[in-house]
Parts: sequence; C-alpha cells; structure tokens
Amino acid sequence: MNSHHEIIKAPIITEKSSELAQAGKYVFSVAVSANKTHVKQAIEALFNVKVKQVNIMNVKPKLKGRGYQKGLTSRKRKAIVTLQEGQTIDFN
Repeated sequence: MNSHHEIIKAPIITEKSSELAQAGKYVFSVAVSANKTHVKQAIEALFNVKVKQVNIMNVKPKLKGRGYQKGLTSRKRKAIVTLQEGQTIDFN
C-alpha cells in the first residue's frame, strides 16, 4: 500500500452508519487489498484519532443485467472502525 488515501476510499454515510457513529463506530469503503493494520494506520494518520478496533467485511459483487447482457458489479470491502473513548471524526 502506497498512500493512506489509496487505502481509505470514502466514508459510507447511511442511516445505519449514522447510528453507529453515535456509538463511536465509523464505516469506510476501503481498498480490497487492505488489511486491518493498514486501515488502522491510515485512519489514525488521516483523521488524527486513536483507533480501538477495526472490523472488515467483504461485499460480494451483485449480478446485474441490461437486456441480454449480464455482468457483475465490482467487489468491495468495508471497514467498521471503533475509536477510543472521547474520539470523534467530523466529515464536514
């Protein structure tokens, strides 16, 4: 992994992730090749916070079709990052 910006693609902001954010957990879209250590280092460097725990999940590609053409969406990877007590991330 070269850069922290290559590891952390974007925050995922949904209703469910907003509820998690109030508990100190933030959801990010991360590179498919990133592991928990890469994600932890990138979050701490980019947002200047202390990470307590990182959970990563793979999102399988979905089958999509347009007429007779069928294909798969690209696979993704999400990370749920739990911060230390009193730490927050502001996306504004």
